[in-house]
Amino acid sequence: MTSDRPQSVTGSVHSAAAEPRHESLDRISGMFALFAAVGYAGYLLLLLPAITQLAPAMSSWWTPAMCVIVFVPGFTIGVAALVGVQRWIRSAATVAAISFFVAVATWPAAWDGTILPAGDGVWLAAFPGLASIAAVLAWPAWAAFAHMVLGCVCVQLINFVARGSVEPGQLAPEIAFAIMFCSLFVGASVMALRTGRVLDETTDRAHAAAATAAAERARDVERERFDALIHDSVMSTLLTASRGGAPEHVPRLAAATLAELDEIRSGLPADRPLRPAAAVVHLRATATEAHAGAEFTVAASATEAAELPSEAVRAVSAALAEALRNSRRHAGDEVRCTVRGRVDADSIRIEAVDDGVGFDPAAVSTHRLGIAVSIRARMDRIPGGSASVQSAPGAGTTVRLEWAG
Repeated sequence: MTSDRPQSVTGSVHSAAAEPRHESLDRISGMFALFAAVGYAGYLLLLLPAITQLAPAMSSWWTPAMCVIVFVPGFTIGVAALVGVQRWIRSAATVAAISFFVAVATWPAAWDGTILPAGDGVWLAAFPGLASIAAVLAWPAWAAFAHMVLGCVCVQLINFVARGSVEPGQLAPEIAFAIMFCSLFVGASVMALRTGRVLDETTDRAHAAAATAAAERARDVERERFDALIHDSVMSTLLTASRGGAPEHVPRLAAATLAELDEIRSGLPADRPLRPAAAVVHLRATATEAHAGAEFTVAASATEAAELPSEAVRAVSAALAEALRNSRRHAGDEVRCTVRGRVDADSIRIEAVDDGVGFDPAAVSTHRLGIAVSIRARMDRIPGGSASVQSAPGAGTTVRLEWAG
């Protein structure tokens, strides 16, 4: 029987675990990619005078070539971010991070030895941190920080050589300042991307936990369904047969039980609607189990297409069972008890009546929860449900249960 059961809940748990999310990381990565691209555009505009001033001291090919090699990959990062393809962003960021060192490595060969004024410098020294932010988008954090340190050291060495007259003691402070200044932006980029990863991992764990909880709830519901089947159908059928109940009821109860077993085997949901005739069978089974001596005269609508929500049927059945148990417990088995009513296409009306000793409902202690919780509260929880209890000392008891859809 178990081999025919659907495994969709378990499968959803595995699929959730097998497909990690990257929404937050991708969104933050795209934002920083646009930030880097805007930075490259801004630095190009700001450094045009410095680039033009340095060009006479360099080979004729170096300045235009390095402007293309350094800045175009930076612009490409922004284009990739607008397109939204993470693979393109990482590829463009990798090229931008490496191309910065291409300019640094070729500078000595292209420089003609002209000494720059002490207040000037090589334009590459203005944005080593921006190239390292590009590295953050493509590489692990340690590699991006290594890129930043190496870039700061190299451009400050170039500045030191190009300025000629600068004191050697100023080199170390210049390198330290450059590293500390760039660390603020590179560190912020690393932490932002790390936050995105943590958020995605947390979301994955939350979804996995929710899927696991749903699977456990589904198993609990299925377990409750089997418990209800055994309690309401199997045991009621056997009890009716063992106590010599009305012979015409036993085959009907047995047929309903077998039909429910077949439905469980075929994988039909536990909360499926019930037709009026099936609802009457369910009510009869519950009444028989709770009070085998009770007379059951509940009619069902002849409308075959009508369906009643299972929640309403089960609530009425549970409240009816509590009423019958109370009657048997307090009035005794020898007292006549009758269950009568009707199940229609959009309503259920049931009365459980006994001619026992009765009681005063107003005198019932608030600590006695049978009527308050198991009957009234249970019916009040379902939309359209209601319950009332009428009784008096020596006048018997009537419990009315109603549901209207």
